Amino acid sequence: MESVYRSIAGIDVHKKMLAVVIRRQCGEQANYCQRKFGTTHAELAHLGAWLRAEGVGEVVMESTAQYWRPVWYELEPHFELHLTHPLKTRAPRGRKSDFRDAQRLADRWSSGDLEASFIPGSEQRCWRWLTRTRVQWKKKLSATHSHVEGLLEQGGIKLSAVVSDLFGVSSWAMLEHIAQGVTDVEVLAAEARGALRAKDAQLREALAGGLDPVCRLLLRQHLEQARLLLQQVEEINHALAEAMKDHVTTLHRLTKIPGIDLYAAQELLAEIGPRAAAFASAEQFASWVGVCPGSQESAGVNFSHRSAKGNRYLRRLLCQIAWGAIHTKDCFFAGLFARLKPRVEGKGAAWAVAHRIARIVWLVLHRQVEYQEKGPALPNERTLVRKFKRMLKEFGRLGLDVRALLDQQPPVPA
Repeated sequence: MESVYRSIAGIDVHKKMLAVVIRRQCGEQANYCQRKFGTTHAELAHLGAWLRAEGVGEVVMESTAQYWRPVWYELEPHFELHLTHPLKTRAPRGRKSDFRDAQRLADRWSSGDLEASFIPGSEQRCWRWLTRTRVQWKKKLSATHSHVEGLLEQGGIKLSAVVSDLFGVSSWAMLEHIAQGVTDVEVLAAEARGALRAKDAQLREALAGGLDPVCRLLLRQHLEQARLLLQQVEEINHALAEAMKDHVTTLHRLTKIPGIDLYAAQELLAEIGPRAAAFASAEQFASWVGVCPGSQESAGVNFSHRSAKGNRYLRRLLCQIAWGAIHTKDCFFAGLFARLKPRVEGKGAAWAVAHRIARIVWLVLHRQVEYQEKGPALPNERTLVRKFKRMLKEFGRLGLDVRALLDQQPPVPA
């Protein structure tokens, strides 16, 4: 009798039920047993006990919405877990059933045909919840900002055209007065602070308006919502500072890269990890993020270099970092952007800068090195030669013999 040398469980995850199939490999023969479980805490405990009793070592499941998370958290301490994307294990139309899907997961994982998703550890998952929630709250705060500006425009109040920040100290005090029904320009303008006092005439003219009772009610509600969001963002900032206190050195190294501030460094650490240990190379990391050129090849012809969809949180963050680095003076990335922009336009050049920054972030984290600024990216000799030849052709089309003019120039003294 041949011994069982590998047992893999495939789980088809749903909101209310789990279809589980165990695959046992005995030589050339594969045997299966199946069972259905619920998704409550007690049912998940029964699932873990059954899998341990059956001698299962590996478990593979689909990332179905958020329903895979409690299953993963329950089984994580006891098994080697793998998570796959549902699109990669989709069944042929007309041949789909729950247990067949679970069996397909186990079979394909056993054959090495599936690629697992990157799931960080429990500590990093907590960081992700904090940073991603902070991003969502800031988006809501931005939407509230737009709603408040729209209400002011409804009443002919052009405050946003004078102040730099509608939710700043001065403008916030004015908004609270306006929400309470104050229309006296003198009272509102008296709330100006600092440099805004120098714009007294413009401010009085901008505040000459009024809101009806409905708009004042909505303005009060928006201000209350903005106040709550600002408070929640500040609470998340304190929680992140406490959670990442052991990685201050890593955060400091990341902030040395142009375009990366403390908040961006915290998001990078939450998405990648303190050492980027899940990625063997910078190329693999850039591919996972989705900032490197893609490939759509058929019959030896590459029809598209469009980047594949990767981690959408990091793609957004790296684009913001790239534009910040591009606008940094005497910076390598600013020179790189200026060199690439004539060929691939602004967005393409910024995307290339984001790709370069992603590779540098991996180096800083994985190899624990410091970023060193080399100054603006100067064109190399081959680039200068190509540019010179191109300029000669352009002058030639205009009928100008530039070579003869160059021969007539006196030599430049040393």
